[in-house]
Amino acid sequence: MELNNLLSGPPETLLPVDPAAAELAAGTPAVEVAAKLPASSLAWGTLAEAALAEGKTIEAYAYARTGYHRGLDALRRNGWKGHGPVPWEHEPNRGFLRCLAVLGKAAGIIGETEEAERCTTFLRDSSATAADVLA
Repeated sequence: MELNNLLSGPPETLLPVDPAAAELAAGTPAVEVAAKLPASSLAWGTLAEAALAEGKTIEAYAYARTGYHRGLDALRRNGWKGHGPVPWEHEPNRGFLRCLAVLGKAAGIIGETEEAERCTTFLRDSSATAADVLA
């Protein structure tokens, strides 16, 4: 008889492969990939990171928020119940985690301190590795 460990917490959520990954790897511009595959957190995260690097904070915030919400939708479709691990080590999870990181950074830059803190905490709670990598 197998006993369940009641203290183990929720299982990891592992998203399916994002078709945007192949498009981006082939050199298709992220703006084209986001237009073609608007449900892709990876495409929106790529746009968000580029905008933030260019000092376009509002654009980065908007791209990241879009990708974050698309990622939440995908997580829920894949069994996520609002909390629990979303491991960075599983590559298809990285689009969502990248969006969450940029959303937090952009929120901090525009003075949305509470949102920046929520994003930072959510990122660390989802994946400590992602929080370290994306810091």
